[in-house]
Amino acid sequence: MPESRKRNKNVYTPPPTKADKKAASLGSPRWLPIVMVACWLIGLVWIVVWYMVPNSAMDQLGAWNIVIGFGFIAIGFLLATKWR
Repeated sequence: MPESRKRNKNVYTPPPTKADKKAASLGSPRWLPIVMVACWLIGLVWIVVWYMVPNSAMDQLGAWNIVIGFGFIAIGFLLATKWR
């Protein structure tokens, strides 16, 4: 028994919608890497200044200076997860 011929027609792919185009064009905003690096630097400088400058106004916060410094660094890392 003879075989039927196969089609040469391509598989249908629908045209991209507006939402698909918008999602493909989205990147990270320009301010994100700037704020990310700024948070890292602020956190680092905060901790270094607290250790290096004796009897400063920062001594009133005590060990909370570490929490504040690492808080800025953690915010920088959270922003790093959003960067494309």
